[in-house]
Amino acid sequence: MFVPTTEKERQEMLRKIGVGSFDELVGSIPEKARNPAYRLPKALTEMELARHMEALGAQNRLPLSFLGGGAQEHYIPAAVWAVALRGEFATAYTPYQAEASQGTLQLIYEFQSMVCRLLEMEVANASHYDGASALAEAVNVALLDFDGRNPGRRGAVKKVIFPETLHPHYRATLKTYFHQRADVRLECLPCPDGTLAPSVLAGYVDDSTAAVAASCPNFFGLLEPAGELCRAAHARGALFIACVDPVGMGILEPPGSYGADLAVAEGIGLGIPPSFGGPSLGLVAAKRSLLRKMPGRFCGLTADRDGRRGYVLTLQAREQHIRREKSSSNVCTNQALCATAATIHMALLGPEGLREAAELCYGLSHELASALADIPGFRLKFGGASFYNEFVLQCPQDASQAQKFLLKDDILAGYPLGADYPWLKDCLLVCATETKTRADLRRLAEAARKLPVAAAR
Repeated sequence: MFVPTTEKERQEMLRKIGVGSFDELVGSIPEKARNPAYRLPKALTEMELARHMEALGAQNRLPLSFLGGGAQEHYIPAAVWAVALRGEFATAYTPYQAEASQGTLQLIYEFQSMVCRLLEMEVANASHYDGASALAEAVNVALLDFDGRNPGRRGAVKKVIFPETLHPHYRATLKTYFHQRADVRLECLPCPDGTLAPSVLAGYVDDSTAAVAASCPNFFGLLEPAGELCRAAHARGALFIACVDPVGMGILEPPGSYGADLAVAEGIGLGIPPSFGGPSLGLVAAKRSLLRKMPGRFCGLTADRDGRRGYVLTLQAREQHIRREKSSSNVCTNQALCATAATIHMALLGPEGLREAAELCYGLSHELASALADIPGFRLKFGGASFYNEFVLQCPQDASQAQKFLLKDDILAGYPLGADYPWLKDCLLVCATETKTRADLRRLAEAARKLPVAAAR
């Protein structure tokens, strides 16, 4: 609601600011910038505007996409958004007093419970913005835990180690979060073979290491030896943070089973489609011992004075709206609508449906990799390394040019890796999920055979 000011109130504000008039207040702004002339076209009627938008939309192309790179396309049952967009969900930002919205709180509680089961972790929060910020917050938990376990070293430099096979956006987000902290040093380890060897990690982890973060599958789609990396981190007292693919948990080893202290994931694929910049969803889960250092909100189950089941926001004393600068994180919200979609999606699929989706991803991606590797000029960059549903394909020419060539056949063949990894400028990151058919795989392989090999390395 907008409450306008009176002339008396405006004059009082101007006196408080120390100027005599509004023109004096904005005097430093150039005249041409105060009321710029916008060259807008003539207004359209609703019907004319609809036709204009349809004409613009007709220019869109819908190529067959094999893009992945952290935003993979998965099938979303129609029931997910039919339910999620109901009025009681689509507008249900948790209000104050939160306990008035028992339906919203129950849904958040179910979301947390499902995430814990999916990742085999003990606690999960009410969701986060995306996978990258979820990882940054998990690292912050590890730093807080390190200071708590080493009070005599508080303020000393703490290391956070991760391989270059971690998603480039995740690495950039870590730098954004921590580059101004003099007590934090980020170390990115090279992985020329596509994965991080535990023996290499052991040479970098020492008593000043607060956390080791690694993804399985990693950005190249390869399966890191996560259990061994976790043990190498624990051997020197560091926490291990696992970044995982939530759909892949249908067949891959969950982080809780190999002792990860924290687990994070990008929620795109759990009822949320890839889109141009968002929205997204971050999953954050941890061991119970880290509960009070976790970011964001928690919903708990209790009973009212009549013994009836009730849901509440709990452990709020650690949040920024109460502890201010002493809080564990400045996050005080969640992705409620996206978490709703993810909860509905997981409930619809169940364990068996998730396993079937993951098996399809694995099988189709391996069929595609074999078909492309058989084409002269192409090969799998990392040979026989195990992968889940993405792989790095070395092309007979610069990968960006190969992508443009294949786009002529209305195929988005993958993600060129050269911008993030200069040593892989001739490589595409190719993804195949359960949304692809064998006919789609054949179409890509046939188009790839037309790629000029004359431009080969």
